[in-house]
Amino acid sequence: MDIGVSTAISSDSVDVAVLAKKAESLGFESFWLPEHTIVPVHTNTKYAGNADGSIPPSMADMGDPLIGLARASAVTEKIKLGTAISLVPEHNPLIQAKQIATLDRLSNGRFIFGIGAGWLAEETEIMGGDFEHRWGQTREAILAMKELWTKDEAEFHGRYYDFPLVKSSPKPVQKPHPPVFLGGYAPNVFKRVAAWGDGWMPIRVTPEQVKMGRAAIDELAEVAGRDPKSIRVMVCSVPPERDTIMRLEEAGADRVTLSLPRDMGDKVLTELEAMAEKVLS
Repeated sequence: MDIGVSTAISSDSVDVAVLAKKAESLGFESFWLPEHTIVPVHTNTKYAGNADGSIPPSMADMGDPLIGLARASAVTEKIKLGTAISLVPEHNPLIQAKQIATLDRLSNGRFIFGIGAGWLAEETEIMGGDFEHRWGQTREAILAMKELWTKDEAEFHGRYYDFPLVKSSPKPVQKPHPPVFLGGYAPNVFKRVAAWGDGWMPIRVTPEQVKMGRAAIDELAEVAGRDPKSIRVMVCSVPPERDTIMRLEEAGADRVTLSLPRDMGDKVLTELEAMAEKVLS
């Protein structure tokens, strides 16, 4: 079982380079950063994580994950670096493909592209996304990026993105491209993973849900002519408990991530050490 750690860059957080280097030295397999580009002041969308639906202020104080991971890559050598998650409909795929290819080269092939389509309708729409059809838009963006990553001359013609033959280099170190992990637990997520993803990364799910998801992905992958073993399952925001991690592994998970609290000052490094002691030693 691979065990990673996730956190967020905020106005008061410890330097992400310090955190990533510490995580690597303690033996964590991967390091993950989330994304919210902006948070509208007035919204009708409710946040499922709070009983009253209010959006936590911390979501508006979140640094750019690719810049943070680029900084982390400069002080680490082995730890995987991933987005958990990148909100794909909020980006131009030609620009994001370039950013990711560059980061993959700078990190010598350590980037994992964890993606989602977003839940905050107002944010998505302000950033140019089609919220009602956000997964269709996300699929197009990923397919366009794969063309850019794998071909010397790439073109794409879709509903949301349309460009003629273009050249885009450098290419990623990982071949054919960095792995793409899809977040969420919506009914169609397993179809999407089997069709154009490399992994599934749900958050706060039970071992029973992981087992059902793993079985669904395996079945759909075989129908699609893919090797089910090539698709990985990663569970996000897992408590730092050996028993919980073991049960998730038995259910079919290949990787878990532990959530590291932010805005603790230097105490966050002590917390990281404590987490490592619980699950890695």
